[in-house]
Amino acid sequence: MPVVSQSPTPAYPGRRWAARLYPGRAAITARVRADMREDLAELGGIPDDLVASAALCASEAFANAVAHSRSGRPDGTVMRILSTPVVTTRETTLRLSVIDDGPVDSRPMIPAQRTAEEWEDAERGRGLLLIDRLATEWGTQRWAGTGTHGVLGTVIWAEFTYPTFRETV
Repeated sequence: MPVVSQSPTPAYPGRRWAARLYPGRAAITARVRADMREDLAELGGIPDDLVASAALCASEAFANAVAHSRSGRPDGTVMRILSTPVVTTRETTLRLSVIDDGPVDSRPMIPAQRTAEEWEDAERGRGLLLIDRLATEWGTQRWAGTGTHGVLGTVIWAEFTYPTFRETV
């Protein structure tokens, strides 16, 4: 269980956690999930099921970056950014962004329609479907920063909304 140095605080508009940079190796996926849970523990009032969903989406986006971009190469990296861009009196939006090192030959996409038997046998291709189901909204965009190889990367972003935490006195 992570140790939080201070009491959890309510979200506020524009809050950003420090970006996390990971080596582009599939073996790091569990660390990505654990770091996400640790970072979200700092935020008061976030529902446990949303923490689990956001951590799962972070690890799925990370796995996609490793599998489908230059991030999966020996010197590749993946960056994770977390923020609360919108906080109203009623709800908070948590935004997760996972940024890869740029394209190789393929781009992650939701898989084509599959039969029930094909889904049962499938070992891959569920990551973006999970993100689609768990996030309030999600998408992809080009990253304006430079990747490890000096090329533009791709961002997989996901937003999660939940009722705004109100401290009671």
